[in-house]
Amino acid sequence: MALLEVSNLGIAFGGLQAVDKLDLRIEQGQLYGLIGPNGAGKTTVFNMLTGVYKPTEGNIVLDGRDITGLPPARISQAGIARTFQNIRLFDKMSVLDNVKVGLHNRYKYNMLTGILRLPAYREKEHEMNREARKLLKIFELDKEEKLTASQLPYGKQRKLEIARALATNPKLLLLDEPAAGMNPNETAELMNTIKFVRDTFHISVLLIEHDMSFVMGICEYITVLNYGRELARGTGKEIRNNPNVIAAYLGGDD
Repeated sequence: MALLEVSNLGIAFGGLQAVDKLDLRIEQGQLYGLIGPNGAGKTTVFNMLTGVYKPTEGNIVLDGRDITGLPPARISQAGIARTFQNIRLFDKMSVLDNVKVGLHNRYKYNMLTGILRLPAYREKEHEMNREARKLLKIFELDKEEKLTASQLPYGKQRKLEIARALATNPKLLLLDEPAAGMNPNETAELMNTIKFVRDTFHISVLLIEHDMSFVMGICEYITVLNYGRELARGTGKEIRNNPNVIAAYLGGDD
């Protein structure tokens, strides 16, 4: 059984069919790419997978469980985490506390315990600090844990957002244009980081990216969207040589 199975997925906004009859199958531990020209519906797909949008048709099954239309918090608990095209960190919070936000689903204590700072609260906070620092060390952010998120350079903010997503203990990590705004050195480092995350945490990764060299260099399988519909699917070599994909990106006759 695949980790994620998406069948006949679609959504309409008024009279506009933004995504239509999309099928995806992502295996455990797979690095999967979702690409397409601007406006193809890629981020809309991410929003349906994470509960931001409720599909008007189709099904989303994660690890054997139907999560179609569940609210974002429950989908996060089920095992899907994401980053965003425009980085969304808590700018005024410390680097450490940003990661701890992602841990709160995993560490529970009641309100009274927190208000009174009882021993159970201190114990949970100690555990959360330890787990957050482990993640920061993986991303080489441990020396910046006391800085606010806004004080980090752009590339490290991207890493912090991925670390926070991993703190939720996901089965599937969705990365929305993770290399956007990065220079070539940062992009190459990010490719290695994503592969390391997949291998270390034993999770699947689905990513959107406009940098074709990035997609071809990291993804084992790719689906191409155009106008909300699947245009092609296959390995990087198959996609690179597909005339329909070339026409969609570079222009050509229908």
